[in-house]
Amino acid sequence: MAIKVTMPRLSDTMTEGTVATWLKKVGDKISEGDILAEIETDKATMEFESFNEGTLLYIGIPAGETAPVDSLLAIIGNEGEDVTALIAGEDAPAVEAPKAEATPAATTEAPTPTKAATELPKGVVVVTMPRLSDTMTEGTVATWLKKVGDAIAEGDILAEIETDKATMEFESFNEGTLLYIGIQEGNTAPVDSLLAIIGPAGTDISGIAENYTAGGAPAKVTATEETKVTPAQETAETVEVVSDGKRILASPLAKKIASDKGIQLSQVKGTGENGRIVKSDIENFTPATTASAQPAATVTKTPEVTAAAPKVFVPAGEIFTEEIKNSQMRKIIAKRLAESLFTAPHYNLVIEVSMDEAMTSRATINSVPDTKVSFNDMVIKACALALKKHPKINSQWKEDAIIINHHVNIGVAVAVEDGLVVPVLKFTDAMSLSQIGASVRDLAGRAKNKKLGPQEMEGSTFTVSNLGMFGITEFNSIINQPNSAILSVGAIVEKPVVKNGQIVVGNTMMLSLACDHRTIDGATGAQFLQTLKQYIESPVTMLA
Repeated sequence: MAIKVTMPRLSDTMTEGTVATWLKKVGDKISEGDILAEIETDKATMEFESFNEGTLLYIGIPAGETAPVDSLLAIIGNEGEDVTALIAGEDAPAVEAPKAEATPAATTEAPTPTKAATELPKGVVVVTMPRLSDTMTEGTVATWLKKVGDAIAEGDILAEIETDKATMEFESFNEGTLLYIGIQEGNTAPVDSLLAIIGPAGTDISGIAENYTAGGAPAKVTATEETKVTPAQETAETVEVVSDGKRILASPLAKKIASDKGIQLSQVKGTGENGRIVKSDIENFTPATTASAQPAATVTKTPEVTAAAPKVFVPAGEIFTEEIKNSQMRKIIAKRLAESLFTAPHYNLVIEVSMDEAMTSRATINSVPDTKVSFNDMVIKACALALKKHPKINSQWKEDAIIINHHVNIGVAVAVEDGLVVPVLKFTDAMSLSQIGASVRDLAGRAKNKKLGPQEMEGSTFTVSNLGMFGITEFNSIINQPNSAILSVGAIVEKPVVKNGQIVVGNTMMLSLACDHRTIDGATGAQFLQTLKQYIESPVTMLA
């Protein structure tokens, strides 16, 4: 008996999946445990294995297509079995899949993607804007590394896509020729929008782009006589050319720096792969003609101004402004922090802690070979232990309930070039000081190089933000929702303090706890800070 295989839910946040590659084709024999396809989720590309045996009779979602969870993915049954009724039955409630299926069986099936997909010309694949992080709702094409007409091999990097967290390379899972580009460089579009079309060279794709609907395949493809107008136009719009007609390849960062410095990319020689212009090329670039011309102009203008009015300032010049397009990361930061500030009733609790014992303990710990612990690492460890004693701080607000997290995952705010990211230390309370130090250095380094994976920035239950290294003594942060609190750590300051009735020189640090009043009352936050103060002022107690 034929069995329906539906799009599986491969992560807790997955609502739809993209079939990156089919590893079996219609007619192939399938054994239990065989890998049917590679499915791209909102977090990773994962292999999907079969829990059934038989023959692959039907493929419902072609490679490169995106469909909601529980959509008809394939049908497996006996060789030669008629599955027409099953395919047509997508309009009605679907038959329950066997219990061996990896995900819950579909209750309804949407016919549009499957039917539309069958109307694509043979070998043509629609590539959509991928979901590269769990919070990504739209993406910006930073750079196209291929142009219309280029041959595409599986694994080739098509473009660099800027998400809300990083700029990531997007590779092709298909082979063919790039026939159409749907989103130009610098433009932003929602997830599942038409990104590109790949297929055999010279294929007529008229009407595919115009009739494409996000989340599915083209509604209906109607052939027209203008078979090659669109690719020609796309090439003109997408490819950046210079006087000799060659394309300029440059990284997004190099383009931004060049724009800021007023440098024309056509004058710069690239040292990257395939002559690509990278950051160091712009930084090391010295204009030949303009460098010599500008000093001469300056020399001729300066004497006139000083001779006319040597002692009186004469307002001269031009009003100059610069408009910098908001990056995807900057848009998401603005959106989420505004939502947090205007939906969560913030209040702040401030406490001053003595750092004399912490400074002595840190010096002792760092005297051990190959060990390096910072004051921030000690604060993180102290927070983790204090959260275990005060779990109400480690909570999040829901409309009908408050969720208390009994696991401790501390997010550490890291400043990067385009904004701010918060990598997460999972199960922080179980980590030693040296493990926390090594993990923070590793995550912060990869965050600044845009090498963090989406899963490394998910699941925080509490956040620590430290500006002490910049000399900031005290500040208040905005809560990183869905957390209920965030700790702001200031600089260590040497100043007169009173100890045992005597004024002596001491070292102190200010801590500010921003709380969501919906989940944390003032007394609860104050008790947490008291426990945190005890741990920091006497680090040996963190070993108890």
